Amino acid sequence: MSETANRPVGRRTFVLGSAAAAGTAALAGPLAAPASAAGFGYSDDGSNYVVDTGANLVFKVSKTNGDLTSLVYKGTEYQGYGGKNSHIESGLGTSAVTIKQSGSTILISVAHGTLKHYYAARSGENNVYLWTNKADDSVSATRYIVRVKAGMFLNDEPDSYAYAPTTVEASDVFEKSDGQTRSKHYSKLRVIDYDYIGWSTGSVGLYVVRSNHEKASGGPFYRSLLRHQSADGGGLYEILYYGENQTEAQRFGLQGPYVIAFTDGGAPSSALYHANLSTSWADSLGISGYVAASGRGKVAGVGITGRNTAFPYTVGLANAAAQYWGSARSSDGYFAVPGVLPGTYTLTVFKGELAVYTSSVTVAAGGTTTLNTIAIPSSNDPSNASAIWRIGDWNGSPSGFKNADLMTYAHPSDSRAASWTGNVVVGSGTETSAFPCYLWKDVNSGIIVYFKLTAARAAAAHTLRIGVTTAYANGRPQVSVNDWTSSIPSPPGQPSTRSLTVGSYRGNNCTFTYSVPASAWLTDTSQYNVLKINVVSGSGTTSFLSAGTSIDAIDLLA
Repeated sequence: MSETANRPVGRRTFVLGSAAAAGTAALAGPLAAPASAAGFGYSDDGSNYVVDTGANLVFKVSKTNGDLTSLVYKGTEYQGYGGKNSHIESGLGTSAVTIKQSGSTILISVAHGTLKHYYAARSGENNVYLWTNKADDSVSATRYIVRVKAGMFLNDEPDSYAYAPTTVEASDVFEKSDGQTRSKHYSKLRVIDYDYIGWSTGSVGLYVVRSNHEKASGGPFYRSLLRHQSADGGGLYEILYYGENQTEAQRFGLQGPYVIAFTDGGAPSSALYHANLSTSWADSLGISGYVAASGRGKVAGVGITGRNTAFPYTVGLANAAAQYWGSARSSDGYFAVPGVLPGTYTLTVFKGELAVYTSSVTVAAGGTTTLNTIAIPSSNDPSNASAIWRIGDWNGSPSGFKNADLMTYAHPSDSRAASWTGNVVVGSGTETSAFPCYLWKDVNSGIIVYFKLTAARAAAAHTLRIGVTTAYANGRPQVSVNDWTSSIPSPPGQPSTRSLTVGSYRGNNCTFTYSVPASAWLTDTSQYNVLKINVVSGSGTTSFLSAGTSIDAIDLLA
């Protein structure tokens, strides 16, 4: 699901990067020790440490609070808007800031209470390497924001609201005059889909290359804000912990490196991608919590059977301290997850975004844990159950349903959205595309599915299943079939924050099952049975902030 977009806006170009994107880099490779570059070094201007990388980049870090106060590339200042600097969260405040040079590397260390943050420069590179070690929750969320001056990289993309004057939700979702919506939340991407985020003018590129997110939370399919543009300027984010629609507890420890990278307009060097980035040059810098490659291990699996090859499979590792993932090879399911901290992890195999297998695996430093072929039991994949009819497929996402793709980069009120109402007829051939990806109590509750049964099937009880991927305000489905009505199910455990309106369907996958008695069906098999799906909850407000849920699949079992 990797995406690359190069869309002209005037003479400027918006670039959204992924590992699949090809680009011409103008970066010195970080994998080999760089040659000494003329001008490389640092100075003290009284308020800031000033670092010259000896290439085309000079940056400044405040000596009092650790803010990045200047980013000058090829003589042009890029940092800052609204009088604000680039920093952790909205700025740490008074901090202890020190600097040292070790040969071809300069390291700036920032200590603020229990939080430690680092900037590093390498001779001859147009990069700033960053690490953040958060030991506890004394700093609430954890993000680093690179603030960029207005007008440097103009665009009118989903995460830009410079062209959207009307607020449609809270203070961060906007509507243009044509009804299209914009918000910093609308990135389109899951963590697994991108390696870097940024912009290009065609001659200058500015990017943030993400870290491996081993101490982040939410797993490979988590969606979060990555970037924004407004009339005041732009922002590029490395989100290390963000509580919106979060499915996991916060992890603590060292995150990084993540990289602020300038290029000649192309994509960042592939050597900077999180999966390949080697920082052996940082092993001896004394970064708190740093674990070198020699202190890590690897998990490899020879294959996975029982897969549905129409879907991608991902293998995730997670415990309370760290998370990792890797893609399974489409041909045989082979996978490898390198760079893993020692420990015991829950291994999860995902079909799409649906967990279909779990086990435990232990990783030791310096070794590879090799796993024999993983066999996914047929019963673990709901799609293998024999169904009279099925709407969608069981893959842990609302893909294929009406408006599903749009909702990762737009508000449900967006003018491009198809009507959220409308009923569905099984056997029409459009069941999935006609069924809305989201249901809300105040918008389209009571949607109807029409279907027929043979006499033999109408004489028996059947199980109805509805899979959901998240819920807002405890929204969950209660169903009726003709004159029979189910009980109200208990609310599943889901995040309590906004989700469906800020580009994310990723919560906790849950399946509701309803035992429908034979007496519920129509005895006249020429007539359509009527399944009505209502959203019930005592929470939520109105419209698209009423209680709601995201649909994975619906089926009636044989």
